[in-house]
Amino acid sequence: MRVCRIAHAGGTSYASWEGEEFAELSDPFAPRPRHTGTRISPAAARLLAPAEPRTVVGMAHNTGPADRALPPAAFLKAARSVVGSGAAVRLPDDAGRTVAEGELALVIGRETTGVRPADLLSCVLGLTVANDVTDRSAQRDDPLWTAAKSRHTFTPVGPWIETGLDAADLQITVTVNGVEASRASTAGLARDPGEILAYVARLMPLGPGDLVLTGAPGPEAPLRAGDAVGVRIDGLGELGNPVEAWHARQGAAA
Repeated sequence: MRVCRIAHAGGTSYASWEGEEFAELSDPFAPRPRHTGTRISPAAARLLAPAEPRTVVGMAHNTGPADRALPPAAFLKAARSVVGSGAAVRLPDDAGRTVAEGELALVIGRETTGVRPADLLSCVLGLTVANDVTDRSAQRDDPLWTAAKSRHTFTPVGPWIETGLDAADLQITVTVNGVEASRASTAGLARDPGEILAYVARLMPLGPGDLVLTGAPGPEAPLRAGDAVGVRIDGLGELGNPVEAWHARQGAAA
């Protein structure tokens, strides 16, 4: 099932995509998701970030086979840095060299606490596309990576959640202004989703809507104001975002 989160005249809803229209869902994270009976035309809807996480986790030391020699490591991204496909990635005027990293993200469907490591993948609702936007200059200076990873709009996610898709060997392509900047497969990651979840779930509780970014198997792509960045994962969809300059002094409300 393709699970979307949409804005429409009636408000904001979760829905499944039925090929020609959206079918509203009462709660995609329920054990048995149910349709409400409401149908919404794509012309009357706008895709939002497909989940509203309370926790967003990224994986360090997971960009290729050589990272297998390093211990696993996780970092946090601010949940409020999440934006959907089509929303602008805002480059603050006090940021340094900023890059895009195309990644597969796991969308958690139920609580992981108390679940055996071997069963943790059953807690995943589905997969989505993520762009782990990172200020490399800030990452060098901040050992906690907060300033590098959690700026406003630095976690584009979408366009939807795909359930039942095998994550083992999915091609990830990053484009900037329509030109391919990176192409790689999830098969190249040092650790697979099961290993990642086993590690992260030991560190913290995860629950419905939370996101786990699995790492970028391909090269980063530098970003500048005026660019258009896209991340496509075969069998899943494409996440696209314009890039714009932003005066950090304007604050979060700008």
